[in-house]
Amino acid sequence: MRIVALLGLIGASLISTQTLSTQAIAVEDQVLKELVPTGKLRVGVAYAPAPTPIFVAREAGGVRGPAFDIGNALARKLGVPVDLHITATTGELTDAVSAGIIDIGFMPADDARKQRLDFSPPYFVIESTYLAGASTGIATMGDVDRAGVKVAGIDGSTTMRAATRSLKQASVVTAKSVDEAVAMMKSGDVQAFALTHDALPKLQKQLPGSRILDGAFQTVGVAIGIQKNRPAALGYVKTFIEDAKKDGSIRKSFDDAGLNHLSLAP
Repeated sequence: MRIVALLGLIGASLISTQTLSTQAIAVEDQVLKELVPTGKLRVGVAYAPAPTPIFVAREAGGVRGPAFDIGNALARKLGVPVDLHITATTGELTDAVSAGIIDIGFMPADDARKQRLDFSPPYFVIESTYLAGASTGIATMGDVDRAGVKVAGIDGSTTMRAATRSLKQASVVTAKSVDEAVAMMKSGDVQAFALTHDALPKLQKQLPGSRILDGAFQTVGVAIGIQKNRPAALGYVKTFIEDAKKDGSIRKSFDDAGLNHLSLAP
């Protein structure tokens, strides 16, 4: 009787193990179905003159920056190749993810984007401010919001939306890329440029005498955005980002890009 009972327990255990294994495979299949429908991870990144937590820099033979590294690491974990999509703005990435043209995009996760996409936990927190031209007399946030002041903002970006909301007298002018906004500053067409603190120091070098203003008119997390209603994909991406923060891989990608002075999101 004891032997029969023991065999019954072993059999039940084997069935349970097989069931759990089958469930695990099914979950993994669902992740791939939702996150990699084409068999490749279509990774969307925006470019700038230098790498930042959001933007990648174009270089001979490819791109460089944390977003590129994190996207590749996610593809390796999934066991699929990367199909890289490079745009001038994060607004374009938002549209592309929402339309299913790409699978993931790296961008600030503000309230407007959260209505259209779902997001991983943030891996970095940005603070948005202004870069003021040398001859503008702008020294503080308050100086920006004056009649006649024009502020460049990247089309579709969270910084442009936040600047538009916060400025009552100054006007916001749309730029299609970071390079275009810098050109507007150089020509004097605009007096300030709304962007994130982390991205401005290297741009400031292109504009002698310009000033990065203290303070911030917006604080928001940078994360991976995916299409809405993809619960298995979202759960996988959430776990991936938390693990990548803990194991040091995101920290390494920041350091490799020369961003060792920046802290990751907790």
